[in-house]
Amino acid sequence: VPIVLMSFVLAVLGTKRTTVVFVESFCRVQTLSLSGRILYHLVDHFVVQWPQLTTKYPRATYHGLLV
Repeated sequence: VPIVLMSFVLAVLGTKRTTVVFVESFCRVQTLSLSGRILYHLVDHFVVQWPQLTTKYPRATYHGLLV
């Protein structure tokens, strides 16, 4: 979480633009982790490993199991 916040600060200052991808844990089947809930609106790409999470969180993308 701190690294993503620093990336956001650098983007606001215009010094550096990075793409942030968050991959939610395999064990989170029905809800997001605390880190996922915090970063859901801050990251560029939010990847979940269970298809039912994409209905609850529309910005999330499902690419199958990444384990």
